[in-house]
Formats: sequence, C-alpha cells, structure tokens
Amino acid sequence: MKLRVSIVGASGYVGGEILRLLLGHSGVEVAQVTSRKLAGRFVHTAHPNLRSICQLQFSPLEELQDCDLLFLALPHGEAARQIDRFVRRAPKLIDLSADFRLRDPAAYKKWYGEPHPAPEWLARFTYGLPELHRSEIQSATCVSGVGCNATAVNLALWPLAKAGMIESVVADVKVGSSEGGAQFSLATHHAERSGSFRTYAATGHRHQAEIRQELGEIRLSMTVTAVEMVRGALATLHVFLREPVEEPILWQTYRQAYGREPFLRLVKDKSGIHRLPDPKLLAGANFCDIGFQRDPDSNRLVVISALDNLMKGAAGTAVQCLNLMSGFPEKQGLEFAGLHPA
Repeated sequence: MKLRVSIVGASGYVGGEILRLLLGHSGVEVAQVTSRKLAGRFVHTAHPNLRSICQLQFSPLEELQDCDLLFLALPHGEAARQIDRFVRRAPKLIDLSADFRLRDPAAYKKWYGEPHPAPEWLARFTYGLPELHRSEIQSATCVSGVGCNATAVNLALWPLAKAGMIESVVADVKVGSSEGGAQFSLATHHAERSGSFRTYAATGHRHQAEIRQELGEIRLSMTVTAVEMVRGALATLHVFLREPVEEPILWQTYRQAYGREPFLRLVKDKSGIHRLPDPKLLAGANFCDIGFQRDPDSNRLVVISALDNLMKGAAGTAVQCLNLMSGFPEKQGLEFAGLHPA
C-alpha cells in the first residue's frame, strides 16, 4: 500500500519540485495539493512541466484531508502559526520553511526579528539534513527543512569542523533567482535582475543561524550575492585552519565523513574545465558537490560547494527525509543525474 502524501502550498517553486519528485516515487501517492490563489485550477497552470503528467487540481487549504505525511511549503511564519491544525491532519510532517529549523527561541527572535509563534514546538522538530542527522530523522515525526545557503556551507565545512581544524571562515555564496521564490518583486524584475551581480546580504544573512547551530560557534563571516542564473548556489569558503594540513589528510577527512553518502560527491580533478564544483551541472539533481584547494603559502584552505537550491537545498533533501522517515531506500525518487549541457 502506497504512502498517502499531501503538499500544502504546492503552487510555489519548492512545492512544485516536491510534487515533481513524488510523482516519480513508486512508494507514494499524492493525495492533495493546496493553494489559496489557485484553488480549483489544474496543477499544470502553475507547473507547466507537469502537463499531462499530473491531473490533480489545487484544493483550498480549508479542504485539507487526513494523510500519512504532510509537506508544508508555506511562506516563513505561516506553518508555525497553524501547526496545531496541521498535526491533526497527518502523523508525520516535513516543513520546508524556516519556522522550525532553529532549536533556540532566542536565536529565532534574533535572526527573524520577532518572537517565535509556537516556541513549544521547536524541540519537537529534527533538523532535516540527513548527512548530519540521519538516525534522528529515521525516528522523527516532525522534520524541518533546511536553508539552501546554509546547506551548501554546512556540508562543505562539517568534516573540518568535526575534526576541529577550523579557526575562522569567510563564506562567499552566490545564488540563483529561484531562491527568491515564485512571488515577484522589484528585485526579481527582469530589467533589474538581468546582467546584475547584486550583493543583498553583505553581512547578517539569516542562514548563519543554522550554520552556527549545526557546526558550533565557529568564527564565520558570510556574504550572499544574487547572480544571473535560475537554479543553483555556489559557496566559496575561505577556511583559515588552526594549523597547516597536508592534502592527504584533507582527502582522508572528507572521505571518512562522506565516503558512503549517496548524495555527496568530491570533485577535485587535475584537468578539464570541471575541476571543481559547478551548480549548472546539478540542475534537478539532489547532489552536493564539494571540492577544495590548499593555499601553499598560508594556512588558508578554499572549499567550494555547489548544489541546486531547489533540490539538495530544499525539496530534494525533504524527499530524502521522507524516505528515511518511511523506511524507503534513501535514494528512491531522487536518482536523476542532472543535465549536461544545460
């Protein structure tokens, strides 16, 4: 018997990606998809790539029925304000917003500028990054989504942080326009966005809270810049090590951490044009590619990670969590390899 899964907020980019993945998942039946603005309309009106593949129509949220697992793909703040309502509809939840990523209510208030709407629920959610919390996710009933920029940084740095190698980090993250979501604004207007490299968070990006939560209180400076691509995040991390480390030790550190991870790949070739990670190659795929280069004249290590912000940075990781929570093979529904050229 298939798992009955519904998606609240399915008309956005992340909701559409979850739907696309679930339609190809042999263990899942999509029961309902909701949208306030598009209720009654067919799914392909918001996600034209699903034309003739999905015959569902968007339902109003008020008509949400019981299911086995519920994805919440709502704007930040909405899931927390209605969490009691949603837990009555499904025994298991995966929330894609930032509402339940942080365990500390004080940290939420600091980074999001207001008290958490449901602080008593924070401890009930497991941070949904399988590479760091696999066993907890397997037994969890409530799992949070992850920030795409935080994921690019966390996965790149976690082996080094775990080994105690990091003195400080300067993170430069470049992101595509889909990170801004499906709702348009002046910042996403073509005349403003096209040809622009706009740094919109020179300091103070909210995803730093997730990084510090997962990696510890490392000395981190982070800048985020919007560039002219649709999908993708590329994190260039200038890691200042506590002491110089030879390359074989770095290889050993990453291989011990990620050698058996199904969606983590080490990319560090000596020739060709794809010697280091490139987000363009990961469009639609659930991989995070990680590479590194030592500075021979200092204790600086440059670590580069790339992912599709809508996949490994959001929907793909969420479906990976569904698999872990439901006893499916972890890679089920997530084996698309990406496109080249694209």
